[in-house]
Amino acid sequence: MIHTRDDDGVRVVTLSRPDARNALTLDGLDALATAVEASPESVVLVRGAGEAFCAGADLATVAEVATDADRARAFIDRGQETMTRIEQAAPVVVAGIDGPARGGGVELALACDVRVATPDATLAEPGVTFGLFGAWGGTVRLPEAVGTTHANDLSLSGRVVDADEARSMGLVSRVVADPRTVADELAANDSGALRALGRLGSHRGSTADRERAEREAFVSQLRAHADALAEHRNR
Repeated sequence: MIHTRDDDGVRVVTLSRPDARNALTLDGLDALATAVEASPESVVLVRGAGEAFCAGADLATVAEVATDADRARAFIDRGQETMTRIEQAAPVVVAGIDGPARGGGVELALACDVRVATPDATLAEPGVTFGLFGAWGGTVRLPEAVGTTHANDLSLSGRVVDADEARSMGLVSRVVADPRTVADELAANDSGALRALGRLGSHRGSTADRERAEREAFVSQLRAHADALAEHRNR
């Protein structure tokens, strides 16, 4: 589900499950992180195939682990590890959000160094509407990106914001016709400086304690809402 192409200084990493709105499976998480880390280019652009950027975690996988706390913890650990690997990867990573980003898709964008959106982009953390919340570092990175006030609004309401509102709150830095133009702009700079700045920007101290608390809270909610989640999946 992960396609890569190295093109004129930019590695383009495409989430390619358009029929599933590019939802991430366990294998997809590992492949995504590896594709970013292994880039020979100093800039990586993460995009989604089809009409969506990323719908987040694959609901079939989530439903499978919902009643087993150990498997649920392992699933959340995998997602958190993937986002941390992307955040700490040597290349500068650009999230090119062209279409809907939901839940884990927003968390993927938050793990990137730069987030840009097209006018077709929409973003939301809708987990609260069916008893869950962002647990791939979402409760950690979202307030850092947009501040507590906006983070609470987005997380507690589950509402959808368009590209312009996302830019106004700092969730994305620009609204552009094509995210590739931003990746090319960055790639035109010195590769050594880019990698150094990327590493410095992602060094925010340990988030392990906050992520452990996030994971445990998520597992508890996941087990409590397993039946509702299965029903939501089958709609």
